[in-house]
Amino acid sequence: MKMVPSRYLVKIVPPVGYRVWRLEFSRRHIAIAIVAITVALGAVGGYYVWTIRHAEMRVGELRSLTVDQSDQLQKIDAQAAELDSELRALEKQNDEIRKMFGANPKAAPPPDRTPASADDRQSYAPDGAFATVAARVERLRADSQRVRAEGDRLRGLAMRVLNVHRLEDLARARVLASIPSLNPAGNVGIRSPFGWRIDPWPEFHEGVDLAADYGDPVVASAAGTVVSADYDGGYGNRIDIDHGNGYHTWYCHLSRIDVKAGQYVRKAEHIALVGSTGESTGPHLHYQVMLDGKPVDPTPYLTGVPDKVLASLK
Repeated sequence: MKMVPSRYLVKIVPPVGYRVWRLEFSRRHIAIAIVAITVALGAVGGYYVWTIRHAEMRVGELRSLTVDQSDQLQKIDAQAAELDSELRALEKQNDEIRKMFGANPKAAPPPDRTPASADDRQSYAPDGAFATVAARVERLRADSQRVRAEGDRLRGLAMRVLNVHRLEDLARARVLASIPSLNPAGNVGIRSPFGWRIDPWPEFHEGVDLAADYGDPVVASAAGTVVSADYDGGYGNRIDIDHGNGYHTWYCHLSRIDVKAGQYVRKAEHIALVGSTGESTGPHLHYQVMLDGKPVDPTPYLTGVPDKVLASLK
């Protein structure tokens, strides 16, 4: 039966001298050494595997970060393009408002509107990319705020100018509404004109007799306030309207009065019915226009404001 040694002896002999080193090992020592070496190799291998895994994870994170940065750059660039488009629209609107006033478009230094190309975005360094695009966006924001403020100022000015024009138009409309400019008896002719006449008796006729039938409606030839509305001798039932601009209009020989003194009437508003009261030889409407207390020929006022009156308003 072959015997297996339980202990081992290792001698170390130096090349010089007589001292010999002796190392004695048992099987247990050898087993422990083998286990230690195995554990050490396993630890080294595990550390290597962990290092590889960690490096792969880091590479994945960097790739994901690169993709996110690219997406963010694209979004920021799209935002810059949107701001640029909005800025152009605002500037165009401001120029149109200026043209409304007859002013030349304001010359302003053009902002940075060069969009970043795909090649430019790819050539950016990670830190420089965001700084460059962010600076461009901030410049566009500043320009947009400036143009918005200018637009608000111009729109406010436009509203004031338009309001002034509107008030001028309203004032002119009120002036025109207060000038006699229509036939108060409707679409009827003149039976007796303004001026000297001998029928029914010689006299200076201070108005015109309109060929209306008994009971036909009578309207105000201009806006104004009723001064009087009652019976007045030879004029019969008479309405006197003060138009507040030197003009008065009289409506005479009425069969019925439908307004009262102090009442405000609008142009073309119903005021009475045609009749034959007072010194009248038959149904008609005596219509008289007074300017600054003197009678004027009503004929030019039956179909609108006379041209010479309009010329005086300009």
